[in-house]
Amino acid sequence: MSVRVFIDGAVGTTGLEIRERLEGRSELEQIILADADRKDPKKREDALNSADFVILCLPDDAAREAVEMIRNDRVRVIDASTAHRVAPDWVYGFAELEPGQMAAIAEASRVSNPGCYPTGFLALVRPLVRAGLVPHDHPLSVNAISGYSGGGKSMIADFEDAQAPGHTETAFRTYGLGLAHKHVPEMQKHARIEHPPIFLPAVARTYRGMIVEVPLPLHVFTRRPSIEALENALREAYKDCPLIRVLPGDAATVTLEEDAGTDRLSLRVFGNAETGQARMVATLDNLGKGAAGAAVQNLNIMAGLDPTAGLVL
Repeated sequence: MSVRVFIDGAVGTTGLEIRERLEGRSELEQIILADADRKDPKKREDALNSADFVILCLPDDAAREAVEMIRNDRVRVIDASTAHRVAPDWVYGFAELEPGQMAAIAEASRVSNPGCYPTGFLALVRPLVRAGLVPHDHPLSVNAISGYSGGGKSMIADFEDAQAPGHTETAFRTYGLGLAHKHVPEMQKHARIEHPPIFLPAVARTYRGMIVEVPLPLHVFTRRPSIEALENALREAYKDCPLIRVLPGDAATVTLEEDAGTDRLSLRVFGNAETGQARMVATLDNLGKGAAGAAVQNLNIMAGLDPTAGLVL
């Protein structure tokens, strides 16, 4: 018997990417509404309540409304929006983040998909905080740059459509300058750190791909961990995780597009032993492990399937 899946918001950037990963999988049956039916509240409600799994690819308020529309207790939900990422009654959908996290996702009825930037940040920071190598009360910063598809249809239009009101020819721009980005509470809560990190996001003129970087002044930490100790901690944390690889910190450069077109996440630790400074770098596809790939991974886990089914490693 196939598993019935309804993607609410399937015509958006993330929704289309999820649908692409589910196509051709005989163990899954997608509930797909015609364009006219998507705007029919009754037919949409019927779809939400007749699925085994609902994946929400909607703005935050619309995601909350969709959850309220689900009356069937058997329907399990994966929310790709920001709406429930710090909600206490939702399981955080980053399977590799903590020991036992995958098991929690497998049993959950409500799972919140991680954000793309938090995925890179948390993958780098959480194992080191858990191991005591990075103090939980150290003020962290995170520098990150994404392809413009991370901003959805409106930002894609800004970069690709000369007629769009916000059209730009820029190669690179920063944003979130008010230091109140909606990803920050998610980073702080799930890294289990005392202070919100200083988050410095930016967007580049490339469709997909992402670099997330966390600098560390190792010389000020009480334990003064070595660069090798950081890398070893990451390797240990992700040794059984097929979608996360820890690479040597010996590359001369790291490119934004390195993991574009895949659903994997790559981690590296660079540093200078003499100065006691480290640069931890994560690369991923903002639409892969940062969005659609993570949602499909969570769906696979919840449905008792191969966690990597339909994904590109």
